Amino acid sequence: MISLDGLEFGYAPGQSVFKDFSWRAEPGDAWAIIGPSGCGKTTLLYLLAGLRRPRGGRIAVAGEALAGPRAATGLILQDYGLLPWLTARDNVGLGLRIRGLPRRQEAEEVSTWLERLGLREAAERYPSQLSGGQRQRVAIARTLALEPDLLLMDEPFSSLDAISREDLQDLTLALGIEGQATTVLVTHNIEEAAYLARRILVLPRPPITRAEVIENPRGGRLEYRREAAYFAVCDQVRQAIERAQSPAALEAVT
Repeated sequence: MISLDGLEFGYAPGQSVFKDFSWRAEPGDAWAIIGPSGCGKTTLLYLLAGLRRPRGGRIAVAGEALAGPRAATGLILQDYGLLPWLTARDNVGLGLRIRGLPRRQEAEEVSTWLERLGLREAAERYPSQLSGGQRQRVAIARTLALEPDLLLMDEPFSSLDAISREDLQDLTLALGIEGQATTVLVTHNIEEAAYLARRILVLPRPPITRAEVIENPRGGRLEYRREAAYFAVCDQVRQAIERAQSPAALEAVT
């Protein structure tokens, strides 16, 4: 589903965030990307979204070279990205309207997603009248209504309190996104990465030429947070992040 070959990217001449970096993600995979602050997690996500262009190498999504944003890619941002002058209902339906879906069909789709995400009572409220958790639910509903085959999430729960964050993590799993779309979650939270993803990409500090992958096959299940394997993976990720701080330590592992 995702193929990066010899990726080269930097924000300034002579500086590299990614240098001859390659990575693969299969259809239906659930990935988390984690690493030290400033390591390029969000940069990689924006490259996958087609919002930034590499200066070398190749990015392919669903077998086609990526030249810019694609219609079947969904992006959920930390700051929600809601239009303040639209109600929750209209924000959810925005992408469907842009696609030209007939109004009756759009209304049915929007009502379905409002119901699934527990937003029916808040449908006519504006973003300023919603809690942080409700605003993020609207952002999730707007994206999933488009039925993406690739779902990119940039720290979508980090601005929420602990209870709201866990509630939305559980909701994400309950919606059954995994398996229907390839998901890539950028997070700085070790526990979140271990809970939501089945494979975890630990990025080192730039310039990034390779990264450690941690397999987490039991991830992505509602009951996983209470299992011993979950805590073991959390510890494994923590150690990998510590290694990522030292290029020599990472070289010894990879």
